[in-house]
Amino acid sequence: MQRRHSRPISSRSSLCNTLAQASACGGITAAVLRSYLPALVFLILGGAVGGAFTLLNGVLGPRRAIKHKQDPYECGLPSEVKQGLRFGISFYLIAMLFILFDIEVIFLYPIAVQLRAFGSYALSETAVFIVLLVVAFVYVWRRGALEWR
Repeated sequence: MQRRHSRPISSRSSLCNTLAQASACGGITAAVLRSYLPALVFLILGGAVGGAFTLLNGVLGPRRAIKHKQDPYECGLPSEVKQGLRFGISFYLIAMLFILFDIEVIFLYPIAVQLRAFGSYALSETAVFIVLLVVAFVYVWRRGALEWR
């Protein structure tokens, strides 16, 4: 068995002595930096290609603004929705409540996967979490937030 040193390492030179390879000490940092090189090249090339396409679109793209080209167009047919049409607040409220409850249910997934590893404490905490979700759902339902007006 090797004996570990109990004193703290205070500088780079003592780290090299601890590793017993003074010449390899500079290689550790270089090797770590070399491992990030492909990711760095990927980010630089991706940014360069994106920037080049943006510049080319600005230089070579059409500059004529025709009223007919500015009309809304969906699914191969001209849109029949008037520009002044606004969605009611009920739509946004129901959408936000759906997202809220949907995201809260996602928190149950890790516990469901590893319930045996977490034990009975996690099971009781999950039961409390589900009860709180049901209470919040009943509250929202009673307040009429889920009714379409």
